[in-house]
Amino acid sequence: MSLNATIPTLEGDASFGAYVAQPVGTPRGAIIVIQEIFGVNPGIRQKCDKLAAEGYLAVAPDLFWRIEPGIVLDPDVEPEFQRALGLFGEFDQDAGIRDIEATIHHIRRTLGVAKVGCVGYCLGGRLAYMTAARTDIDASVGYYGVGIDGLLNEKHAIAHPLMLHIPTNDGFVPRETQDAMHAGLDDHPKVTLHDYEGLDHGFATEHGKRRQEDAANLADGRTAAFFSEHLG
Repeated sequence: MSLNATIPTLEGDASFGAYVAQPVGTPRGAIIVIQEIFGVNPGIRQKCDKLAAEGYLAVAPDLFWRIEPGIVLDPDVEPEFQRALGLFGEFDQDAGIRDIEATIHHIRRTLGVAKVGCVGYCLGGRLAYMTAARTDIDASVGYYGVGIDGLLNEKHAIAHPLMLHIPTNDGFVPRETQDAMHAGLDDHPKVTLHDYEGLDHGFATEHGKRRQEDAANLADGRTAAFFSEHLG
């Protein structure tokens, strides 16, 4: 099942779908899994399932719902990859952050889990940074976030811990962008950056040709320790 729950917007005038994975017993916290440009696809749902197995309530909101609800794409299929690139251009990122904020509220107020973090990939990595700067989320993690150098003017608003995973050979995040991220964030007391030498975008995906097993496990281990410290 791709989407198995609904979440009301902040305005309360609509709702959007989400994939929710429930842990056994009382959640140790909740984690919002923020999609790549490929929608809430099997890889994102597997991220949720793995987090639920670790004891977290995991929620992946369908952030493309304003364009078309329920989009699911495979990055290893070229026409679907090209469509995903087009969706990136169509997507209203500010509206997406409002939907993430609505998800935070839903988790805390309706689902009854007070501590909420997020982890995002690609576009989701960028949105994880924006979530850290624009909401009261308790902890955020971004993998290979794109265009973060253009958001450094928001870094003063980051009040809770943020971790960013940066592959140094990222075809979508050039070296000058990486250098700007380090220059702007290395001394930020709430931000931790990890570089992954020689790796490309998408190295921690669950499925497909992009995954690099050892690096994915290293980054995911760091993420697990980070959430254990800041969420419980």
